[in-house]
Amino acid sequence: LPSSPTQVPQPLLPSPPTTVAAQQLDELLADLGHMQSKPATAGLGAGEPAEPKPSLDNMLGSLTRDLQELGITATPAGACAACRKPIAGKVLTALGKTWHPEHFACACCGQELGGRPFFERGGRAYCEEDYHQAFSPRCAYCAGPIREKVLTALDQTWHPEHFFCAHCGKVFGDDGFHEQSGKPYCRQDFLAMFAPKCQGCEHPVTDNYLSALQGVWHPECFVCAECLSSFTSGSFFEMEGRPYCELHFHQRQGSICHGCGRPVTGRCVTAAGRKYHPEHFICAYCLGQLQKGTFREHGDKMYCRTCHDKLFL
Repeated sequence: LPSSPTQVPQPLLPSPPTTVAAQQLDELLADLGHMQSKPATAGLGAGEPAEPKPSLDNMLGSLTRDLQELGITATPAGACAACRKPIAGKVLTALGKTWHPEHFACACCGQELGGRPFFERGGRAYCEEDYHQAFSPRCAYCAGPIREKVLTALDQTWHPEHFFCAHCGKVFGDDGFHEQSGKPYCRQDFLAMFAPKCQGCEHPVTDNYLSALQGVWHPECFVCAECLSSFTSGSFFEMEGRPYCELHFHQRQGSICHGCGRPVTGRCVTAAGRKYHPEHFICAYCLGQLQKGTFREHGDKMYCRTCHDKLFL
């Protein structure tokens, strides 16, 4: 029987903390970036040297002091697990680490995961598509990745809807399945295609059987091919691959005594194209035993010479 379908791993979600301090810091950093993008030489006359541009570290230091005066602690949230640089703005937490949101990406295709579901494998994050293509079990029927329930049977994995009879396509029920050459079959098709056939009725043999005449038989089908009687004595006679009782075998052989109607199995007298037990080869009138060559035939009956002459001459 196949195993019950089980669930494949479910995707995770990163957890970006949302604090008032982080939001304020993001806004200030955005303003700072806008200020740095302005031309540094605006308003200067020709030949006048430009004032040295304040370094980013000085500006961040000044920003930190301003935030502290407002009662906001602006210490870095930690180092990004990807670039190893401090995270001063938005921070994303996943896989037990902190990340710049733009640096938390699929290890295979590089697509940013952001707030999207992801899978973890060996400490690395993967988008759903790449994870399933790389690590999910494959269906033995369609070879596609199994994204939800997985069914295990015949030492392989299957989509539950793809585990069906290899002949008729019917999904298996409570009867289970039968296996042949690594393929599953329903009971009806398995018996019809692979079970030995009864020599009598040609239907599959599934339970008790008899082995005879180089084949198998249902016990109730192993009977005389002529009278359909069973062989109570345990013995039978064979002709052209079919079983016969003693009487009908000898009838077909032409070895039935014309006198008593029973089979001739020992000494035999043949006269007028018929066979007789020696003791049954007698005159039809006086019942005396006849000798071969000393009888007369009249009207399908045998007579001794004396009785024949007396009756018919």
